[in-house]
Amino acid sequence: MKNFLFLFLISLSACHLSSQVLPGAHQTHQYISLLKDKNVAVLTNQSGLIGKTHLVDSLLSLNIHIIKVFAPEHGFRGQAEAGAHIKDNTDIKTGLPIMSLYGKNNKASKEQLKNVDIMIFDLQGVGARFYTYISSLKLMMEACAENHIPLLILDRPNPNPYIDGPVLDTAFSSFVGALPIPVVYNMTDGELAQMINGEYWLEDHLQCELIIIKNKNYTHHSAYQLPVKPSPNLPNFQSIYLYPSLCFFEGTKISVGRGTDMPFQIIGHPAFTEYPFTFTPKSITGISQHPKFENQNCYGLNLQGYYPSLNDPPTKLNLSWLLDFYHRFPNKKEFFNSFFDKLAGTDLLRKQIEKNWSEKTIRDSWQEDLDHYKKIRRKYLLYPD
Repeated sequence: MKNFLFLFLISLSACHLSSQVLPGAHQTHQYISLLKDKNVAVLTNQSGLIGKTHLVDSLLSLNIHIIKVFAPEHGFRGQAEAGAHIKDNTDIKTGLPIMSLYGKNNKASKEQLKNVDIMIFDLQGVGARFYTYISSLKLMMEACAENHIPLLILDRPNPNPYIDGPVLDTAFSSFVGALPIPVVYNMTDGELAQMINGEYWLEDHLQCELIIIKNKNYTHHSAYQLPVKPSPNLPNFQSIYLYPSLCFFEGTKISVGRGTDMPFQIIGHPAFTEYPFTFTPKSITGISQHPKFENQNCYGLNLQGYYPSLNDPPTKLNLSWLLDFYHRFPNKKEFFNSFFDKLAGTDLLRKQIEKNWSEKTIRDSWQEDLDHYKKIRRKYLLYPD
């Protein structure tokens, strides 16, 4: 009786939100029968919610036999800062074993997948190629394909509804750039998984058996307020909207505000004293340990008001900040680090900036690849464009 009541409450909640965007996880009636009497594993984190209840807790309450949880960058509960190695451990709340897919091991092994009948993928991304959750998706598809395990994707909205940036050159493939797509690609994880299969982007041209539970009331231009932070340094929709443009600065000498209460909303450097806005990065436990320019005054720009409304998202990358800061930087040979080309997915953008190309000329250089990507993308869409 308890289980039926739980499902009824979820359905009732969905009725009250009939005009709102509802992620795939909310459509419990569409996938619960697929999980009954199965050994289930889940790749998820703190964003895997049904309303205010975590997916794992919801499924356990419905007597679904979850045998283990796989965790991406930032961990299962989303409390680890970017780049921190995540270790295997046990979830205190549920007692489930947690297998890390970030750090030492990015891909589930045959041994880790032993006895798994079906894998669930439920992660909230932000629509940027260098956000590592889509790399985790690709590698989990690969592992499932190799071990003949179906992958159930509980789709979630993409909060950055546009297409822009250089398409990744596979010579620059990495964990922050695993797919030959633009920096901002305007697809959901379900759609992207179909593209990965359809374009044979898995190792040895494998294909993964996919089951996709779609978002409800969603189009590619739906404004969507994420219910929780997708990662520690993306605290609000402004940071999510700014992230695709500002993440390039992670490959430079410029701070993006890690170690402040405005990460990915401010940018600066100690040498830019001509700017009136200042901030001082500090170590923040679980969010930013020893950030760039720790305890130093940085001068730069506060971009918090750049996207004042959730309903007014960006329509393209903003390159003006990157170009301006490069031109102002006193020692240009030290501006970029080796991470920049991985973030850009090519060395061309760095070389174009070093040669003082204009923003328009840089953008024009992307268009042929972007047009080709858009043609491929159309084949795999699940929602109105």
